[in-house]
Amino acid sequence: QVQLVESGGGLVQPGGSLRLSCAASGSDFSINAMGWYRQAPGKERELVAAITSGGSTDYADSVKGRFTISRDNAKNTVHLQMNSLKPEDTAVYYCNASVHGDYDPPDYEYDYWGQGTQVTVSS
Repeated sequence: QVQLVESGGGLVQPGGSLRLSCAASGSDFSINAMGWYRQAPGKERELVAAITSGGSTDYADSVKGRFTISRDNAKNTVHLQMNSLKPEDTAVYYCNASVHGDYDPPDYEYDYWGQGTQVTVSS
């Protein structure tokens, strides 16, 4: 019903910047929160940043001050501006959206995930 497509990943040197984007498409849905998660080899998937429909944001401590999440509700897109990148930021980044179907009960919510986009920070 809902598809998430990420873009913007790539290879960047330490101290560089990348901007990730995620677009949601489908029908008969609305998005509550959106966020970015990442998973590095040998590590669990972790929340990087999240943003609610009202614009409230949360960040992992490791990225505060360096990453900025934003969204365009009209376009059902979310962005992650990543500055001052470090090698430890290397991971596959996944877009997440908490979706409510138009015909679901009011309290029903389901998480959708994108395919992931690779971010590699290396010299």
